[in-house]
Amino acid sequence: MPEPILFPRLIERRLVEALEDSPAVLIHGPRQCGKTTLARMAAAGPDRLGYSYVSLDDAVARDSARLDPAGFVGELPDRVILDEVQRAPELFEAIKLDVDRRRAPGRFLLTGSTNVLLLPKLSESLAGRLEIVRLHPLAQRETAGPSKEPVGVAPRREFLDLLFGDGFDVRRSERLGAELPERIAAGGFAPAILRPTHRRRANWHRSYVEALVARDVRDLANIRSLDVLPRLLSAVAGQTARLFNLTDLAAPFQLSRPTIRDYVALLERLFLFERLLPWHSNRLSRLVKSPKLHFVDTGVAATLLGTSPAGLMADRPLLGQLLETFVYQELRRQAGWHDTPFGFFHFRDRDGFEVDIVIEQGPAAVAGVEVKASATVRPSDFRGLRKLAATVGGRFAGGVVLYDGELTARFGDRLHAVPVRRLWETV
Repeated sequence: MPEPILFPRLIERRLVEALEDSPAVLIHGPRQCGKTTLARMAAAGPDRLGYSYVSLDDAVARDSARLDPAGFVGELPDRVILDEVQRAPELFEAIKLDVDRRRAPGRFLLTGSTNVLLLPKLSESLAGRLEIVRLHPLAQRETAGPSKEPVGVAPRREFLDLLFGDGFDVRRSERLGAELPERIAAGGFAPAILRPTHRRRANWHRSYVEALVARDVRDLANIRSLDVLPRLLSAVAGQTARLFNLTDLAAPFQLSRPTIRDYVALLERLFLFERLLPWHSNRLSRLVKSPKLHFVDTGVAATLLGTSPAGLMADRPLLGQLLETFVYQELRRQAGWHDTPFGFFHFRDRDGFEVDIVIEQGPAAVAGVEVKASATVRPSDFRGLRKLAATVGGRFAGGVVLYDGELTARFGDRLHAVPVRRLWETV
């Protein structure tokens, strides 16, 4: 039997550092994004002591943990991976008490498919004791396989380094063309990527959604109308890269608006989508204050919307919509393993100026990214970035229009048109 294909996870270094510093570390993210594999890779490193492994997907372990959480934790070995810990939330308080008695770094390595940050009581119980590492589906750099760079070579600079650094050199890149919708429709979940055709990848995406509804949703809430959730999730996919509008989401369903709101919050807790908050400035009073919605994975979104790479090529508005989410998720994944923390927002005002993605690097620097699915860029495509630059003044680090073209070109002070493939290329 061939060895399973293991994609490199560039956030592993951050996880290892967290295990050296914190008594409890949680890897959380959507199901099937590689949390368990990453935990085992990090725990098996040459400088790590051996970790035992317990899965809370196992009914016996789960029932034991729920019945007697303190006793369950007390009998665990010195270092342990607790997989899918959200299935026994009673453990969090017991882990807190154990950590308070013995604050040895790396004692607990937890994984979870529910966002504990959206559950205040759960997150507060481990405040100061738990370090969280957010894991996303695979980034494009990770799908390319292990790096072939020689050992000892200085780390190469990525898109975010260039955006907040010296900017982008003028050069030509090969246009993605038909490869772009292929990448968007494939998404970032490893089990789907490894399938050879779009039809078979779409089959995996559909099974993924069915499994989430059948298992994880039942664990989190008593939902009487489970049949609504796949259709609601398709509606959420249709709103990706758009302003979040609960009224529009609720309109097709024979359920109350508060019920749909609760269902949407449930899907958000399962990392199926996230809200991109609006960027604020005291100098502007006409900013639109609604968040944008971005689906977790463009492959799952494309399948829910019934489209394919060929369908995206024929439907340019939908291609542009999913491309924006694709770019946003790539930037979020790159930021996850970067040494500098970044904040992500969107910018839109009532005068029609907008920037798809605004990125803050602490209080000192702000940059903007606009996304276009076309092969050309015009000066008018920079109007939102110029408004952002004028608003933030000296804090403006740079602005980029990402497009499916060939030439990296300068369009003014700290403004560049950049081929989208440079998002995951290093220099």
